[in-house]
Amino acid sequence: MYTVLHQVKAEHLGAFLGAVAEAGDGAGLPQFVEREFREFLLCGVYEAGVARFQCEGCAREHLVPFSCKGRGFCPSCGGRRMTERAAHLVDAVLPRVPVRQWVLTVPYRLRYQMAWNHGLSRAVLGVYARVLLDVYARGARERGIDGGQTGMVTALQRAGGALNANLHFHTLVLDGVFIEEPGGALAFHPAPARSDAERVRSLRVLI
Repeated sequence: MYTVLHQVKAEHLGAFLGAVAEAGDGAGLPQFVEREFREFLLCGVYEAGVARFQCEGCAREHLVPFSCKGRGFCPSCGGRRMTERAAHLVDAVLPRVPVRQWVLTVPYRLRYQMAWNHGLSRAVLGVYARVLLDVYARGARERGIDGGQTGMVTALQRAGGALNANLHFHTLVLDGVFIEEPGGALAFHPAPARSDAERVRSLRVLI
């Protein structure tokens, strides 16, 4: 995927930028978008710079080309960042309890506004997080568990599979609630499997 994407951009980036400039009365793409496109073309290219490593034991050398460190669409940098974050969450953050992924997408008009307005993105994320916390707390109360709380971590993704602007949230939620027992110890109560009706109810709350 990386090779094909790199080849397509290398061959057509100039024509694409020109077409966008003509369609937008010469304004073209925002500078930070064009900069990420151009830096991607240098990602992993030896001619653009390398770091040299040498084994202390055998003195063998290894060259590692610099990466673009892009956050928009570079599959190499994005994949590495995703792997590092996942390993950190598993090793140092998330407790050994069931985890469920929730994904929030928003209407097209709101996606474009959120892509430019960080304050709006934070506000939407805040509402989304509060609703998810309430879904778990309310479900626990219905099972006779009062005062239960869960936890979550969210990653923001800005692009879709076609490199289109598609800002959405991927959230890992501890699939249940913790309560404090006498003596201060925490006990985890996993959430039961959700029925179709419960999923619909949760979606209605989110909407």
